[in-house]
Amino acid sequence: MTMQQPAPGAAAVPPPIEIENLVRTYHMGDMRVHALRGISLRVAHGEFVAVMGASGSGKSTFMNLLGCLDRPTSGRYLLEGIDTGTLNRDQLADIRNRKIGFVFQGFNLLPRTTARENVELPLVYTHMRRRERDRRAADALANVGLVDRMDHMPNQLSGGQQQRVAIARALVVEPAIVLADEPTGNLDSRTSVEIMGILQRLNNERALTIILVTHEPDVAQYARRIVRFHDGRIVSDAPVARPRDAASDLETLGAETPCEDDSP
Repeated sequence: MTMQQPAPGAAAVPPPIEIENLVRTYHMGDMRVHALRGISLRVAHGEFVAVMGASGSGKSTFMNLLGCLDRPTSGRYLLEGIDTGTLNRDQLADIRNRKIGFVFQGFNLLPRTTARENVELPLVYTHMRRRERDRRAADALANVGLVDRMDHMPNQLSGGQQQRVAIARALVVEPAIVLADEPTGNLDSRTSVEIMGILQRLNNERALTIILVTHEPDVAQYARRIVRFHDGRIVSDAPVARPRDAASDLETLGAETPCEDDSP
């Protein structure tokens, strides 16, 4: 993807993710587990990157560090130019809430709370006024096609609809990056394509920077770039020559059995 260059004399905008020689070592009794072994990576604004690797390859540790849920043993992680290694616990919590949207495999919705209230939750910690929270939650749910499900509880929604609520919750803070950890792992194949279609549309229309962890090669092909981990190192980092188009794939699936989101 060709990146637009700043105008002469304009200040360069820092990339959302810049990682330099990142190391993470865990101590388990007398053992040292080298989860990450000095990785470096740069992700520009508007990229859609899939992260792949077998269990134990380091990709989950990498995502925890990107999400400011853990600290590296050494090396630097800059999030929009901010060195996260210099931040204390409260500052890390603040940057998580303001700059990072999370989408999990298990949805992680509050069970006795409506879709709208689930989406509003990250805004509660910003002390935003209720009317503005309501407006932004409604806009986020509209972006994922759930205008008519705002007042439904999670148990009244299909799995695909619950994941859409989770995506809306990630969007509502207008984050610098969205971290999606196996977002299709609990979904059937057609609903998985629908979720990837939403992520592709957000990436294309809003230039949203997305980092997607997946075990599924077919799902990774919807991204624009694939980074592969093995034994705590990045072993390949390459653009996807011809990314799959979820909208076209859904048209192909159109004559097949209706997806779960069509059920009452």
